[in-house]
Amino acid sequence: MAHDGPHRSGPEQPGPEQSKPNQRDGPQQSRPDQQDGPQRQAAEPTAAAPQPQPPASTGTPPEQPAAPAPGSAGGDAGRFGIPGRPLRRNSFLVGFTGALGVLSAYAVYLGLRNAAGILVLVVIALFLAVGLHPAVVRLCAWGLPRGLAVAAVTLTVLALLAAGVLALVPPIVTQSGQFLDQLPSYLDTLRRNEAVNDLVVRFDLMRRAQEAANADVVGRALGGVLGGAQLVFGTVFRVLTVLVLTIYFLVYFDRMRELGYALVPRSRRERVQLIGDEILTKVGAYMVGALSIAVLAGVTTFVFALIVGLPYPFALAVVVAVTDLIPQIGATLGAVIVSLVGFATDPSVGIACVVFFVVYQQIENYLIYPKIMRRSVHVNEVAALVAALLGVSLLGVIGALIAIPTVAATQLILREVVLPRQDAR
Repeated sequence: MAHDGPHRSGPEQPGPEQSKPNQRDGPQQSRPDQQDGPQRQAAEPTAAAPQPQPPASTGTPPEQPAAPAPGSAGGDAGRFGIPGRPLRRNSFLVGFTGALGVLSAYAVYLGLRNAAGILVLVVIALFLAVGLHPAVVRLCAWGLPRGLAVAAVTLTVLALLAAGVLALVPPIVTQSGQFLDQLPSYLDTLRRNEAVNDLVVRFDLMRRAQEAANADVVGRALGGVLGGAQLVFGTVFRVLTVLVLTIYFLVYFDRMRELGYALVPRSRRERVQLIGDEILTKVGAYMVGALSIAVLAGVTTFVFALIVGLPYPFALAVVVAVTDLIPQIGATLGAVIVSLVGFATDPSVGIACVVFFVVYQQIENYLIYPKIMRRSVHVNEVAALVAALLGVSLLGVIGALIAIPTVAATQLILREVVLPRQDAR
């Protein structure tokens, strides 16, 4: 019996080694239920991983990592060595950079000013190519190869230019020759006039005329003759340049358009392509329509001139057709020229010219123009007039011709790009 007591009391009174696990298990089971908010917040940092402590300062700078060898993998050096530190921004460097920018801008300005004549010819050729491209597309749709279509359009333009030159040059030459033939009779008439003789004596015009007829005047006259010849050859050169550029632009029109679209970022390329094609279509339709209206006005004027007996009817028809291409004021200008010729011929003929052009312009404005221009962009009248005046002041007649297509393209960009962006803000 004495042996059984100690044997039973061993399990009933566990030792320190056996009670430790029970004490450790107890807090682990009761911690989620017993911890409050502050206690939990205090316990969470203890559960996080220990943060590495910065090494104690020993008084010596830390070792820098070794720079990779030139050309080694992982280095930025490459075959030209390691890049150096960026330059400091001091006042001298900033001023020198600004001076270089100003000099570069001035050099670009001088280049553009010196090449302004050629750039104007390039712009004219581009507008002509845009205007003639619908005709080329139509001929290609009929089964004609592109090269033959461009050749046919070019020959048509050359035929129109040749017809205009043949219509305008002979009257000028004829009238100039008649004036030179009648000049002696005009001088004799002036000499017999007493009032003219009194003015010659009073102001000593004969002596002044003799003094003016010296070497300087002759030299200036020769210079004027040479200048006139230079003007003629320069005009021929410009016409040929525009013609050649137009032909090249027509041949490579699709490639140039694709190259222009390729320069746009891919995210915006589709929208730019749609807007660009719409601009080209509308501008081309406008130019073709304007040319058709001008030709119709010229043909109508030619028929009227033949009926009423005006001199040089074909030349007057060409003048009306060319001036009708000028927006807003071109038709009125052509009507004034033909009416003056009519009044010089006979007052009744002049009145007939005025009545004819008043009636024809009403028919053109309210019947012909809306029918032909229904596919083109409708341009505001005020914007068209301002653009025509600015075009005349900048580039002369050519500026007036390209003013309306430019306004049409600008109007389409404003409506499709700028205004929606402003409304979205």
